[in-house]
Amino acid sequence: MSAQRKNAITVVKADTRQRLAECLTEDDIDACEEALLQCSQNESPRAELGPFPCLGASPCGARPGRGSLSGQERTLSRASVLSVAPRWFVRDYLAIKEILFSSWFNLLLVCVPLGTASGLLGWGAVPTFTLNFLALIPLALILGDVTEDLAVRFGDVVGGLVNATFGNVVEIMVSLFALYKNLFDVVAFSLLGSILSNLLLVLGSSFLLGGLYHPVQTFNAVSNRACSSLLMLAVVGICIPSAASMVLVDDPGLRPDWILDVSRGTAVIMLVCYLCYLAFQLHTHSDLFRCEGEEEALPMLSLGSSLGLLAAITAVVAVASEFLTASIQEVSAHTGMSQAFIGLIILPIAGNACEHLTACIVATRNKMDLSMGVAVGSSIQIALFAIPFNVVVGWASGHDFSLDFTPFSAMVLAVCVIHANFVTADATSHWLLGVQLIALYCVIAIAYFYK
Repeated sequence: MSAQRKNAITVVKADTRQRLAECLTEDDIDACEEALLQCSQNESPRAELGPFPCLGASPCGARPGRGSLSGQERTLSRASVLSVAPRWFVRDYLAIKEILFSSWFNLLLVCVPLGTASGLLGWGAVPTFTLNFLALIPLALILGDVTEDLAVRFGDVVGGLVNATFGNVVEIMVSLFALYKNLFDVVAFSLLGSILSNLLLVLGSSFLLGGLYHPVQTFNAVSNRACSSLLMLAVVGICIPSAASMVLVDDPGLRPDWILDVSRGTAVIMLVCYLCYLAFQLHTHSDLFRCEGEEEALPMLSLGSSLGLLAAITAVVAVASEFLTASIQEVSAHTGMSQAFIGLIILPIAGNACEHLTACIVATRNKMDLSMGVAVGSSIQIALFAIPFNVVVGWASGHDFSLDFTPFSAMVLAVCVIHANFVTADATSHWLLGVQLIALYCVIAIAYFYK
């Protein structure tokens, strides 16, 4: 997760953090709890990630009426329990409750136990794949909230490292389990699909929706050029082994493991470039990635709860990813969809749900620097961190995964990055540019569907 991506989620949740802090400062837990209960009864859950929308309707300093029951007749309620609970417990309770009830997507959490049961009891490959795929969508959303909360607590440098590790944990988990099953095509296509999904679908949707509210939007040209050049570097790193596998295949002097050695050396260089990118955006040029009027955010969760949730959700994601990847081959045989289409188009939907929602919301608020940071920053993280990380892990574990993504896939990646760089070259956007990016993504999806 880039600095801009962290800032984007923080901006979306800024109202929640402020109201939660005010409620706890006023020491009126009953009012906060009843406001949330009233909200859950009268307001539908919102997909726009603006937590605690109803706290403003019931000020924390004014206690709402209790009805006709007297103190002796009133049974022990959640609010009365919270009124005597430790402050950290109340804060975590309200924050976790809001995280769970702030989006309709979290209804899909019911698929978590069902997907695990399907994998353990052998309900079939298609139900197992479908249930675990749906389970990963809310898990990715919640994981984004927790990692962003830790980033707020630890600051930009440490927070950036935390987000670099867990920001795309769903994609990394899926790719690692596919790697250990020697499904190298699924690894390559799922990571490539994450890049294309963020760069074309997420960015295109942001341009389209933002352009419907604002005729012309602008963003930082310097940071955009830096990010665009990094993406081109990743394309070159992938294209060289991919092209060599086709051009030099008949070279009698070529060692059989030459492409593998080049891929591993290139992966190490790409990881070093990613660390330089983190230093660039978090330390040396952090002003380029800071949103205007940004205030210091407050963490919603306590440190212990954040770490506990992070560990628990990561474990659940690992289980769902294990069952998901184990069923891909059989699902491909049953449905007729190629593994390339499943990895390139279907799997990235689960991992990119958080990015898609956040980027579109901040784009409609005319914060295009943040929207660009979410879409392009996530693409850079996959291209310069997740892909070479899988190469290095395969190197260490004896799985010969290389950067040979087939010539056609490398060509698709190069065309998409060049087109995205061309679209964002003048640091302005409007809705027609969004249509173009989405259209290119649909063309690629059609090509892989019939491939």
